[in-house]
Amino acid sequence: QELRPKSLDIKQEELGDMVEKEMASTSEAIEDAVRRIEEMMSQARNESSGVKLEVNERILNSCTDLMKAIRLLVTTSTNLQKEIVESGRGAATTQEFYAKNSRWTEGLISASKAVGWGATQLVESADRVVLHTGKYEELIVCSHEIAASTAQLVAASKVKAEKSSRNLARLQECSRNVNEMAANVVASTKSGQEQIEEKDTMDFSGMSLIKLKKEEMETQVKVLELEKQLEGERVRLGELRKQHYVLAGGCEDAPEDGEARPAPAPRRGILKKPPIAQKP
Repeated sequence: QELRPKSLDIKQEELGDMVEKEMASTSEAIEDAVRRIEEMMSQARNESSGVKLEVNERILNSCTDLMKAIRLLVTTSTNLQKEIVESGRGAATTQEFYAKNSRWTEGLISASKAVGWGATQLVESADRVVLHTGKYEELIVCSHEIAASTAQLVAASKVKAEKSSRNLARLQECSRNVNEMAANVVASTKSGQEQIEEKDTMDFSGMSLIKLKKEEMETQVKVLELEKQLEGERVRLGELRKQHYVLAGGCEDAPEDGEARPAPAPRRGILKKPPIAQKP
């Protein structure tokens, strides 16, 4: 008895109401998430352009597809739960069925909360990414969390469902669709992150005239510094080659004691071209 999970001190006769409330709350959270993504899309089009707008649109579109897949999943799960209750309660009421199967009911409540929470966190992470105040990794983690909570909801529903149930088959198909859409969010996030990191320094579309002039002057300063550094390295390379020639020439001179010395190894890029062989 002590090992049984505590469902926030809810009476067993209230579990049935909690299931319906949680599923309704999850559906409402998903609808709100879809609306917020649409608002973010409109805001991104007004406040960004170029590469950043392209990346934001791709990420938000993938998030929208994921929210639609989750919404269908929740609807199908609700239909399957009704089917399970109707086929299993017999003469008992719906509340009595949920109370009798309290462990299963608590699993449904927990899974439903996890799905709703994951959808909310995904939207908040997407909002921060679009506003450039968040990290792309947050979206990736939220996508993985949604896939995990979806698997939890399917597992909880599958326990009591008939194997031949059409709603169960639809729920499993919806689960695969959610996983696919979550993977698309991850893929679009990673590609967008790489694209922003590669093109961020070359996207000047959102700069004002003063900002462009300042960036131009700073770039000119950097170019002069690099040119000076390059000239210094060229002088250094020339001195190194001179010293190389001196040392190489000294090795080729005959020794004073008359002893033979081994011939120096050929030096690539330094020796003169051999004379062209004359025709006989």
